Amino acid sequence: RVLPTDAPELAAVWDELRIELNIGQYLDVLGTARADRDEAGARRIARYKSGKYTIERPLHIGAALAGRLADLAAPLSAYGDPLGEAFQLRDDVLGVFGDSGLTGKPVGGDLREGKPTPMLAVAVERADATQRGVLDRVGRAELSDEEVATLQAVLVDTGARAEIEDSIERLTAQAIMAAEQAPVTDEAQRAL
Repeated sequence: RVLPTDAPELAAVWDELRIELNIGQYLDVLGTARADRDEAGARRIARYKSGKYTIERPLHIGAALAGRLADLAAPLSAYGDPLGEAFQLRDDVLGVFGDSGLTGKPVGGDLREGKPTPMLAVAVERADATQRGVLDRVGRAELSDEEVATLQAVLVDTGARAEIEDSIERLTAQAIMAAEQAPVTDEAQRAL
């Protein structure tokens, strides 16, 4: 353990972060292997694998280091949880529609891997029979660029991309509102 032994709150947050990340990774691998297309499950993965790990728990660690975890845990969660989910949803969109030159990720990589994302779950739920047939190709490593483009079209045509974009905007607004209400200094509020 690299954490100080005289900081039990810090150790508790660190342990939660590790547990949540491992649960998220496990659910992601399991969901990919089983080709899960459940939106609630995909959002759970996004929260635990990325959102909590990237935003919420690091804020809790900072609060614990400052000796303010007791009074800041809830306000920082109100900020970090929606922002972390928005961050992961944006990453999901970029994994399907992004420019690989800008993101450093191959376009369509999540489609080739069969990642159980909320966007894919929404598309599957809304798809007609023909679109479902196209979506059944998700998870095939050998997808051509043309097949990726066809899958992208289905994600747009079903309204899945638009719904995820709306979720990103809503979650970001929720996080900003929480930051504005957090009992922190003006400097900390601006940083958030």
